[in-house]
Formats: sequence, C-alpha cells, structure tokens
Amino acid sequence: MSARIAVVAGAGGGLGRAVVSALRTANLRVVAIDHNEEALRVLGPEVHQIAADLSTPEGAKSALARVEAEVGAPSVLVNTIGVYTFGGVMTITPELLRQQVDLNVGAAIWLTQAVVPHMQQPGEGVIVHTAAEAGVEPTDGLTAYSVSKAATAHLTRVLDVELRPLGIRVNAVLPRLIATEANKAVLPPELLATASTPEAVAGAIALLVSEEAAAVHGALVPVNG
Repeated sequence: MSARIAVVAGAGGGLGRAVVSALRTANLRVVAIDHNEEALRVLGPEVHQIAADLSTPEGAKSALARVEAEVGAPSVLVNTIGVYTFGGVMTITPELLRQQVDLNVGAAIWLTQAVVPHMQQPGEGVIVHTAAEAGVEPTDGLTAYSVSKAATAHLTRVLDVELRPLGIRVNAVLPRLIATEANKAVLPPELLATASTPEAVAGAIALLVSEEAAAVHGALVPVNG
C-alpha cells in the first residue's frame, strides 16, 4: 500500500518544519509548500518542495495542481500559515486588519477550495487548520489577531458541516503560544514559559490526521503548554 500524501502549507516556518518531521515519522509522504524557497531548502532534498504564494485562490489552486501532477493526489492537508500582531482595538488600521484576515483566514479558505477536488473523487481526506487559543478565549492586546483566529476556528466548524458528507474530516488545533525560534527572539521569557514547543503542536496534528482519529470531526483541539 502506497503512503498517503500530505501537504504541509507554511512548511518553512517553525511549526511547519515540525509538522513535516512528525508526518514523515508517521510514514506519510510529505509535500512542503511555502512562499520562502530558501526556508524550504532546510527541509532537505528528501522532502518534495514547492515554492508558492498560498494567500490567493489562484496561488493555492496552482500549487495543489502541482502536487497532484508531481507527486499524486493529496489525502491530507495541514495548514500552518499564520501571522500575528500585538495591539488593542485602538491600534488597528485597515492595512493591519486586511493582513491578519488575508493570511489567517483567507489562506485557510483558498487552500480548502484547492484541495477538496483532489480529495472528493476518492471520497476521503483530512484537513487540519491552525487556529489559536486567542480565537476562542478573549485575550488582551491581540485584537486583530484574535478576531482573525476566531474566524479560522469557526471556519473549521463550518467546513466540517460542508465537507463531512464528502468523506473529508476537518479539525483545528488551538495553540496558546508556540516557542518557535522567531518567537523566542522577540518575546519575553515569562510569556514563553506558557508556550508549547513546535514538536508538541505537531504531535497533536499528527494524531488528528491519523487513522486513530478517524471519528474526530469539527474539533478545536487546545494545545496550550
């Protein structure tokens, strides 16, 4: 039996790299996609890599078409794309809100649109999006980020309703904070003390895409350190 093909979107980031490793350990064939070609190279030649901008419908559709043409039809999509910014409601600008929504919500929608046709024909597939604890619990000083992640969390529930009849499972993880190298460089130690490692979040994602989680649909899974 051939290995299932898993697409990891945002694979060049700290969480994305950990997810690539976790899924390969689980014997999935991983396709890593990121807009940063240099960040993809760190994953090594044994991981199939596609450099693409997934923030638009056209970019996501083109990237998923390449996955099928170059590797095969994906049965797993893990979306780790995301961006955060600090600031309360009085600091939000139209540009900032647009950035948060486009990357935290838009990419999830466009990736889902792009991958579903590849899963629909065999009638099975698994999608895991990355939301955040701040999207379901009020958090001071992260207004635009929290609202965009709340939309991602609710999108996951809506997608479960829409896609479950097609045999596609959709779930999301809700990290509080992830101790990536980028976050370690800018966040104070007292805040990082509550963070989960990228590997811990990746482990939760690997479980959600596994056969052991076949009965888990529409779940918002906390990973909070």
